[in-house]
Amino acid sequence: MDLTTRYMGLDLKNHLVASASPLNADLGNLKRLEDVGTAAVVLPSLFEEQIEADAARYDHLSSVNAESSPEAQSYFPAPADYKVGPRQYLDLVRRASGSLDIPVVASLNGTTDHGWISYAKSIEEAGAAALELNIYFIPADLSLTGHDVEQRYLDILKAVRAMVSIPIAVKLSPYFSAVGSMALALERAGADALVLFNRFYEPDLDIARLQVLADLKLSQPNEIRLPLLWLAVLSGRVKVSLAATTGVTSADEVVKYLLAGADVVMTTSALLRHGVDYVAVLLAGLTSWLRAREFASLNHMRGILSQQRVQDPQAFERANYIKILQGYGGS
Repeated sequence: MDLTTRYMGLDLKNHLVASASPLNADLGNLKRLEDVGTAAVVLPSLFEEQIEADAARYDHLSSVNAESSPEAQSYFPAPADYKVGPRQYLDLVRRASGSLDIPVVASLNGTTDHGWISYAKSIEEAGAAALELNIYFIPADLSLTGHDVEQRYLDILKAVRAMVSIPIAVKLSPYFSAVGSMALALERAGADALVLFNRFYEPDLDIARLQVLADLKLSQPNEIRLPLLWLAVLSGRVKVSLAATTGVTSADEVVKYLLAGADVVMTTSALLRHGVDYVAVLLAGLTSWLRAREFASLNHMRGILSQQRVQDPQAFERANYIKILQGYGGS
């Protein structure tokens, strides 16, 4: 069974990628993920705030008592000698890239086109095969327009593209007013892949203690429908690679994403629930499905249920919405 695929210019042995999670911060877990069949790994994100905090710490240390004597400055390292930014992250990139035969994708998480952009070059030099931009930005400023938000994504991508030559994936928000147009704009700006979609933090409220609850819920299978829709719409219409993420708990979700047109399927929640060995279960489930339907390779089934290839393209549009409402009988 041929499961090989190609993702943002990288040749992968199959479609399954371990997306960014705490599991991927451990080299032992990364090696185990490779052993059980994972095609590529995305390291946990390096956050813009981490880099800024380290830079501020250096500024503070180098300024304390700096004027106490003419010789005081000589006791502090020059900026070029002081490794501003989380050195541990670059070390993880180096060790993972040197230890694994599968591609190691680094991840940057930020909201501006400065601060952590220059760090992208250091990540490339550390050996990352590609870089994923997780632009985690909630436009809570009511003065921001839709154009402002879109431009921020494009500015960040263009700035990083100017710094590195490795492939770049952009983890995309589902909340743009025109997802397709934004996908094309990111393609023109230099993206090599789009990851659909980013799960934004959604706080809950404690009505007894009158507090905002900050907790993380692992994704569920019903959450695949939104990325499934846009994967099906974008497949065959954009040149960039498409990665599916969110809601993968079994091989069923993997199959659905591939039928819609995903080049790779990413999972975090399933591995956090069941451990890294669960990759083998997902791969076995997909292989069994392909064999049962006599598909010789993964490429023969990918995208056959995308909007461009189904008999009724309106199934992804408003016409089907009306049909669904009229046919609902309750429970």
